[in-house]
Amino acid sequence: QVQLRESGGGSVQAGGSLRLACTASGYMSSLSGYCLGWFRQAPGKVREEVAFISSVGTPRYADAVKGRFTVSQDNTKNTLYLQMNTLKPEDNAMYYCAAGPLSDRCELVSFSAWGQGTQVTVSS
Repeated sequence: QVQLRESGGGSVQAGGSLRLACTASGYMSSLSGYCLGWFRQAPGKVREEVAFISSVGTPRYADAVKGRFTVSQDNTKNTLYLQMNTLKPEDNAMYYCAAGPLSDRCELVSFSAWGQGTQVTVSS
């Protein structure tokens, strides 16, 4: 089971940028063999999908972040990234990375490995 740990969260003003990282470790820790996703959950709200990426598909984004966020992976570093630009107060949430079975349709897979989350706070 791959283990994931997020980093890079913090507090920024609206319009600012952050880059989140998710590092994999443990058994079969090569990220190239998984669907990878970023999710977020704001207080009192359900968890929502943010972005997906895999080595056999094209990146996919939630409508709310299209054009502002970019997901990428560096398999040499076993790290998943989420570059977040033009941040808005509505982006306030705990952000989680997750891994699931490799697919070209990551939005359809069941993610079984999750990180502990990193907080993103955007002030207006």
